[in-house]
Amino acid sequence: MTQQVVFATGNKRKIHECRKVLDRYNIDVDTISVDVDEIQHHDPAEITKAKARAAYGVANRPVVVQDTSWSIPSLGGFPGGYMKDTADWWQGQDWINIMAPYANRKIICLEHVAYFDGENLHHFQASYECTFVDSPRGDATKNNSLELVVGKTASETFAEAHDRGMPGSDDSEHWRIFAEWFSAQ
Repeated sequence: MTQQVVFATGNKRKIHECRKVLDRYNIDVDTISVDVDEIQHHDPAEITKAKARAAYGVANRPVVVQDTSWSIPSLGGFPGGYMKDTADWWQGQDWINIMAPYANRKIICLEHVAYFDGENLHHFQASYECTFVDSPRGDATKNNSLELVVGKTASETFAEAHDRGMPGSDDSEHWRIFAEWFSAQ
């Protein structure tokens, strides 16, 4: 039997990544674009949970939301929950400059999914390691500043992958975890 979930986002790349996984579980993805204020919090999971509650308040039906945050071990986990604003404020070269003194070029991508049905909130998370490259690469008008300087490997940034129509990573573990839970409901 096919199930359906409402994904609250207007981001075409997120929709594509979600459908790519949920299709394998016979879960149809309906999308709605909602405009909600994103809270600021040091814990990215709390941001995603608040986003799910807010999206439910607008849609007035169960919704799933997705959010990405980044943690740089050399910088004590920065930017964490402040990713969205930092990526808007900084240019690609700013990330390169701040990472220049550090030998550890690792950055951890944290993918969050939250589902809220009006009563119960469920949060799912997956992470994967990436690396900083030596200089910004990709179209700065279509990608956030961090995507210009980070990739799964040093050979291609997420921005370069996005520019050629690819998601930038095949890591959709967060959607797989959600799909397995949702399918069992």
